Amino acid sequence: MDIWGFVKKYYIDSIVYKEGYNVVNTLTWAGILIVAVYVLYRFLSKRLEFDEKFVYANIPYILLGSSVRVVEDAGFLNPPISYIFMTPFIYILIFLVAFPTLLLSLKFYGDRYYRPYSAIGLVLASGVLILLFVNLPVFNAWVIPAGVGLAALCSALFYAVSLKPMRNNLSMLVIFSHMLDGFETFFGISYLGYWELHVLPRYLIEKFGPAILPVVKFFVFYAIIYFLDTEEDKNLKNFVKFVLVVLGLAPALRNGIRMMFGT
Repeated sequence: MDIWGFVKKYYIDSIVYKEGYNVVNTLTWAGILIVAVYVLYRFLSKRLEFDEKFVYANIPYILLGSSVRVVEDAGFLNPPISYIFMTPFIYILIFLVAFPTLLLSLKFYGDRYYRPYSAIGLVLASGVLILLFVNLPVFNAWVIPAGVGLAALCSALFYAVSLKPMRNNLSMLVIFSHMLDGFETFFGISYLGYWELHVLPRYLIEKFGPAILPVVKFFVFYAIIYFLDTEEDKNLKNFVKFVLVVLGLAPALRNGIRMMFGT
């Protein structure tokens, strides 16, 4: 296989034909993500504190990315434009919206940057959601409330069995985000005819069934949070938690919104 054949098989075809992830592109995107996260942390850590306000202010942009992703799922966009709105490019697209907005908010509002920053993200996300609700019928209204309810129950369980240092808002948000992702995936595969795109979750589901995903996620992220909350560098661990929230909440919201509209 020549270089072009390799690139086409493992990178291009997975996007063009929506084949899902494979081991090669998964490792590639993971490597790029790690480098990008490191560079972003080094840049932003000199300019702001990674506290709860920072994480909460970014949630509208997570919702924006998930909603825009559903615009592509619904077939409103055609190739090659539609490829830009698919993973991993959708993360780059939202970054190109959020990052300059964050820098401008910091420049003009200082420590109160989170107010205009989150407001702009909320307006943009609301606009996309309105577009979806106006143009698409709702088929499965239950999927998001059910997912939120079960994720909240698991978060309460996490609070009950976790050590005191782990019982903080950002750790709770991490576990809630990934529980929501796990349950939305479970609903989609078990009841609505969807399938898992990612390599490791797909393997687990094939071996043990879709119910295994929320269980595995609970224990894996319990361990990760335990490790993080023993870390003394608060700014670093909060930034890592922010990244984990993005990686859990973004697909959870995308899957929930997509299934709600039946796209």
